[in-house]
Amino acid sequence: MDQPEGFTAVGEEQKICHLQRSIYGLKQASRSWNTHFDEVVRDYDLIKNDYDLCVYKKISGSSIAYLVLCVDDILLIGNDVKMLDDIKAWLSTQFSMKDMGEASYILGIKIYRNRSRRLLGLTQSSYIEKVLKRFKMEHSKRGLHPMRHGIKLSKKQSPKTDKELKRMSTIPYATAVGSIQYVVQCTRPDVAYALSVTSRYQACAGEVHWRAVKSILKYLKRTKDMFLIYGGGETDTGRL
Repeated sequence: MDQPEGFTAVGEEQKICHLQRSIYGLKQASRSWNTHFDEVVRDYDLIKNDYDLCVYKKISGSSIAYLVLCVDDILLIGNDVKMLDDIKAWLSTQFSMKDMGEASYILGIKIYRNRSRRLLGLTQSSYIEKVLKRFKMEHSKRGLHPMRHGIKLSKKQSPKTDKELKRMSTIPYATAVGSIQYVVQCTRPDVAYALSVTSRYQACAGEVHWRAVKSILKYLKRTKDMFLIYGGGETDTGRL
């Protein structure tokens, strides 16, 4: 696999990584499936995006369609209904697949549409609820801000005694940061700064750092029904 962005070995940029394990299934299976899918869709003049290898596009005159591959799920979007129908019909001849209709939920993201106002909204309220339960925060107080005003985090607040180290070894700090990261990437850029600060201490997190992460979770609990809006010239966020 390619070296992950941000973790490229200096002076060895041309090298690749040896994948030791896959999230699920055999590590060769996902690669084989992706290679096969790529070969098939290219025959239909679908062009792969150079920066996001799971995104393809097809252009014909003023018509354009985008295909997004999420493991073995496919999302289609475009400005020509006939072109979309043709792509779906063709894909059905190449793969055993089922048309699930208009997308409403994908990868933990709920999709809302208001066609009259030309608005598209994305929310992760259900995902946030699952995250809160995972870290036993579902009954916590609701936070007003993702990070308390004036708080200063540093490595000096890292565990120093054996007791502190033992205590923090039981805290799923990195897992919590990773769970919040997915929310930030998809629908909640408002907590990006707080996450960027707390993520610096994953290797040496102390109680103060953990309280800062919990502050983000408390804020997400209060604002879990907020959603990100695209289009229409409206504000960036709203409430369900």
